[in-house]
Amino acid sequence: MNKKLILLAASFLLQFTLSSQTIPTPKSHFGFDIGDDYQLANFSETEAYFQKVADASDRVELVSIGETAFGRTQPMLIVSSPANLAEKDKYREISQALGRAKMSREEAENLISEGKPVVWIDGGLHANEVLSAHQLIQTLYELASRTDDETLRILDEVIILLVHANPDGQEIMSDWYMRKENEEERDQNIPVLYQKYVGHDNNRDFYMNNMVEAENMSRVQYIEWIPQIIYNHHQTSPAGTVVAGPPYRDPFNHVLDPMIITSLDAVGASMINRLNQENRPGYTRLGGSPYSTWWNGGLRTTPYYHNIIGILTEMTGNPTPMEIPLVPDRLVPDNDNPFPIAPQEWHFKQSIDYSVSLNYAILNHAVRNGDDLLRNIYLMGRRSIEKGEQDSWTLYPKNAEAIESKFEAAKKEGSNQSNGFGRGLPREFYDSVYMNPSRRDPRGYVISPDQKDFPTALKFLNALIKSGIEVHRASSDFVLEGESYPSGSYVVKAAQAFRPHILDMFESQNHPNDFLYPGGPPIRPYDAAGWTLAYQMAVEADPIYVAMEGPFEAIPLGQLLEPDPKDLDQGQAYIVDINENNSFIAVNDLLKAGIEVKQLTADWNGHDAGSYYVGSEGAEQLRNAASNFGVYPTPVEDTPSELKNISSARIGLFDYYGGSMPSGWVRWILEQFHYDFELIFPREIDEGNLSENYDVLLFIGPGIPGVEASNSRYSRRQPSASEIDEKYHHMLGSITSEKSIPALQEFVENGGRIVTVGSATDLAYHFDLPVSDALIDMDSQGKTRPLSGEKYYIPGSVLEMYIDQDHPSNYGMSEKANILFNRSPVFHLTPNAVSSGVKPLAWFGEEPPLKSGWAFGQSYLKNGVTAFEAEMGEGKFYAYTPEITFRAQSHGTYKLLFNHLYK
Repeated sequence: MNKKLILLAASFLLQFTLSSQTIPTPKSHFGFDIGDDYQLANFSETEAYFQKVADASDRVELVSIGETAFGRTQPMLIVSSPANLAEKDKYREISQALGRAKMSREEAENLISEGKPVVWIDGGLHANEVLSAHQLIQTLYELASRTDDETLRILDEVIILLVHANPDGQEIMSDWYMRKENEEERDQNIPVLYQKYVGHDNNRDFYMNNMVEAENMSRVQYIEWIPQIIYNHHQTSPAGTVVAGPPYRDPFNHVLDPMIITSLDAVGASMINRLNQENRPGYTRLGGSPYSTWWNGGLRTTPYYHNIIGILTEMTGNPTPMEIPLVPDRLVPDNDNPFPIAPQEWHFKQSIDYSVSLNYAILNHAVRNGDDLLRNIYLMGRRSIEKGEQDSWTLYPKNAEAIESKFEAAKKEGSNQSNGFGRGLPREFYDSVYMNPSRRDPRGYVISPDQKDFPTALKFLNALIKSGIEVHRASSDFVLEGESYPSGSYVVKAAQAFRPHILDMFESQNHPNDFLYPGGPPIRPYDAAGWTLAYQMAVEADPIYVAMEGPFEAIPLGQLLEPDPKDLDQGQAYIVDINENNSFIAVNDLLKAGIEVKQLTADWNGHDAGSYYVGSEGAEQLRNAASNFGVYPTPVEDTPSELKNISSARIGLFDYYGGSMPSGWVRWILEQFHYDFELIFPREIDEGNLSENYDVLLFIGPGIPGVEASNSRYSRRQPSASEIDEKYHHMLGSITSEKSIPALQEFVENGGRIVTVGSATDLAYHFDLPVSDALIDMDSQGKTRPLSGEKYYIPGSVLEMYIDQDHPSNYGMSEKANILFNRSPVFHLTPNAVSSGVKPLAWFGEEPPLKSGWAFGQSYLKNGVTAFEAEMGEGKFYAYTPEITFRAQSHGTYKLLFNHLYK
């Protein structure tokens, strides 16, 4: 009887509390319902609504996770029952501990019994995908206001993190869309990128964490909370569907724990079943969409490497009413599309409803499977730790191929053991590979300060730290595997819960051959096939295959590394080492301070050509470089005989209406390295007289048309000037053969320099330089055409090229360089090229150049030129076909750009 009275009293108290809370509806705040046609809320309005709901509800706590690139607050709403919020620190610590998996199974089970699953749901990352930010608003309202049993159970059993992924972008996009009074004229054709520097590439930054928004979110995900599920909302879905979601197509990355893949199946089943229960058709999965679980670097994919279930949905929907088009193949039910949708008119509110329903499906999955979610993240982490503590072999395709090769060799030798096994091969062939010590995974890595560019190695380590990786520093000298390492070396042990991420950042990706059918075209990977960050950043890291024991002190989780501050030794003058990227920061600061800087044009007294000579008057700036950037100038008493004066070049960085992401990455890079520059748009180019304002022009990636119209690599609809504010008019236009190319040619011939990267190297053909495309074939009529995918295909992968170290363009580079090659151009020089003033700067050798990723038809690259200099009148043209500034990750090739930015 007493228990019944207590329950009745509690129920009455709950109902009284709920009825006393008045949660403001979205319409009462915004003036419209979320999902109304032609209506979008900007971030300022959204942030104010978040605050109103948090103030009115005891289920919601609003916190800041940092600032955005434009200085706005990046909000996160912690949503759960009042009782759970009162103990949120406890639940966060349990989630952290289980994610780190350092305790015994018994200790873990005790925490599991006390813990609550943590589910992250975000919105707004890609601001042109306006549905994702708006579903976040509606989901918050539903969770804060509803009193049904389902919602109350979710609040009791789950800690929910609602995160706005791109506040700046929502402000830019919504203000632009709503600027026109005539609803039917509203558009999303914004003049700038919707993230300050990189726009859509803000979802390509989550293992590097260059952008502050990515750093903020990674800190929550991998250091502070370690959720069990991360749900990342996107749009749009493939034609003839409403939503694409899990499970995803093959391949999945071989370093991942198998429970990640099966957990995606489980969560995906909950999502599609919920829609089917509600009679909401149009969910496609598996091969019905292009999304896989191979690539690392996205908001939903990097979690896989941290034993977190990453969910992506791509959903149709727009405030401007649209149509679900007729796609006949989609109307036949199959495993990819179990519940087809008929073609029909589609409204924004329908997409909001789908989104909220899918959020509830995931939250209900967490309610029903909370203990398993907590247990599984622990078990995956524990397995990772155990693998890192012993000899382990990852099941790479190259290992399976090695087994087959050994078997075929045994057959040719007539070995009896290789015959008669129609249902499999003898076990010894497995052992010959998976017990072979040379094929096992490292137990960790040592990064010594004794390398060419240690400040860049620290940036690499910081990328790991931002992703929650534990790093140790040696407090004294030590020896591992017979190799001596100095005090101050950094150690990354593989025996960590996030071991998959560690292997992925240090080791080669081994993408399987993936073709539509044997002998058919390749299936394009989602984003990149290979990206090994240590390769891209030219970090010297020694793999270790024995127990990682030594005088190692753990760096506190999340604490970023800084170069050791050093006093500047007194000297008559100083040499600043060209081999370190941060030396360019020091040089730029010196030049801005009016200090004379000279460059060595030949090796001198152990200092490499390209290094910088600075007199004692630069001591103050050099002292700052030694304290803040890890640049430790060498004092010298003599003066080299072979020097040249340098000064800052006037730099123009090409951009266009809407914003170029590759150009935006370079804009960010230039700012980090203290370069002054101006953006230059097609209209200014067309006006000519470029030499009056610029010494060097940079064209990074898209924007240069193909020589033939059919070969154009870039096109985007631009508004007419009458449609947009006058302050954006200077951004309009495009590079044309009629006006722009002659102006650029005049600029070079008058003494200017043009540096092109990636597809922008097409300028070489416009300038009629003596080079040709190395990646072409002849058709039956004798006409050239690009190589077909059946013969040659290299998506984003890391390749190796040779460098002409004697050329000033390549100062500071080693004999070989790792490059990010993303379906990049490759040149051949014509027989008269050298006599015409063309010099190769970098090229592929005779051997296959693949280091990480997938490269089919590598023989076509043999001796292909990847960079060259061409004399044109009094100036010079430079072409770099690889992505030498790729997403601000390819630090190992930054010098190929920086060496051109002085005069």
